[in-house]
Amino acid sequence: MSTHDTHAEVILLRPASSMASVQGSLALDLTPRTAPPRPRLRSAHTNDLVAADPAARSRVDAFVGRYLQAAVEIGAGDRPVAQLLRHTVPEVYDDLVGRARTVSAAAALTPGRVRGPNPARPVVVGVRTALIRSDAVEASAHVRYGRRSRAVAARFEIVRDRWQCVALAWG
Repeated sequence: MSTHDTHAEVILLRPASSMASVQGSLALDLTPRTAPPRPRLRSAHTNDLVAADPAARSRVDAFVGRYLQAAVEIGAGDRPVAQLLRHTVPEVYDDLVGRARTVSAAAALTPGRVRGPNPARPVVVGVRTALIRSDAVEASAHVRYGRRSRAVAARFEIVRDRWQCVALAWG
């Protein structure tokens, strides 16, 4: 017999298994959760001093809620400060930079980096706004850090044709 005519028998070490119906997807997502839970934000604007179009007023409330959520995440060191540059006057921006650096230094973290699994993340759970003038809104927010609560107050004005935060106070 020549070497070309021999056929070796292949012995399977493991029987072939059928493909799972979830092939290519993960059954569990084990990656750390980096974003805070997004509850339905409660918003109220019962103290308006001027009348406004309801649709435009609703857009302002949504912007204020998103801005304040980002600001408290920056204040906790979880978000880069540069994300609010476009909608923040320089004085408030500098205060945010200082707050993020202080918090991050105290926790030995890099500002804007995720802290790891399951930290007490700040979540804005309620916002109250008041349209003071057609180009100025004052807002207060209820912020939860785990089981603790804090307050944040802000003033927004139209500067160079867009809403910008001109004052931000932490309580």
